[in-house]
Amino acid sequence: MRLDKPIGLYLLLWPTLWALWVAGEGKPDLLVVMVFVAGVILMRSAGCVINDIADRRFDPHVERTRSRPLAAGVISTRQAVTLFIVLCILAFLPVLLLNRLTILLSLVAAVLAMIYPYMKRHTYLPQVFLGLAFGWAVPMAFAAQTDTVPPVAWLMLVATVLWAVAYDTMYAMVDREDDLKIGIKSTAILFGDADRGMIGILQVSMLLTLLLIGVQLELGRYYYAGVTVAAGLSAYQQYLIKDRELHRCFQAFKNNNWLGATVFAGLMLHYLTR
Repeated sequence: MRLDKPIGLYLLLWPTLWALWVAGEGKPDLLVVMVFVAGVILMRSAGCVINDIADRRFDPHVERTRSRPLAAGVISTRQAVTLFIVLCILAFLPVLLLNRLTILLSLVAAVLAMIYPYMKRHTYLPQVFLGLAFGWAVPMAFAAQTDTVPPVAWLMLVATVLWAVAYDTMYAMVDREDDLKIGIKSTAILFGDADRGMIGILQVSMLLTLLLIGVQLELGRYYYAGVTVAAGLSAYQQYLIKDRELHRCFQAFKNNNWLGATVFAGLMLHYLTR
């Protein structure tokens, strides 16, 4: 479940909190927040498990992943599948406390979580599916808070997908050589020598989408300050990946936790001070 490596939790949590705070106009329902935070923890854990199940024959050949439990033979595939099912059930039960629209949207989230790990075999764009899986909490959050999914929710989903493709391409740059050897596809392989430029385009597009959200919602200076800091962090990430050194690419990937946090801080301060 990789609870000892919480970066994935943070990257899933931040857009969820963005959506909850906007949908709740700074005062989201406590029950809804608790359900979504629990869902983030459980579904990210389930996603890690299904990913390891899907990659159990590939992970032993990749330096970074060969020590994972399934790859190392510490646990069986049956045990992993059982754990995945249990985690999905535990994540779904609290959703039943919410409205019908949220429950229906949660079924889409479950499908996205299950198909994403297999996309790297069929398309060079598995990062897009990861973005959809991570971002689907956004329309769910709006549905839970307002019983509707307004246009701004879809804009926020677009921003989340763009962001996820950018940071997961940085992550995929770490494994690119191993992935090429074993036949795994990724945006890092698709972009090739244009990887840094494409990441930059994705980052700028994400930031512009966040600005558009601010205009539509008439958000104040604190939000724009948060987006400005996020732009600075994006530039810093470009600096880290400029030489494509593996540990610095991974460092750039992890830095996105702070990007998500600054956008949330800007949102929270806007609602606290208006």
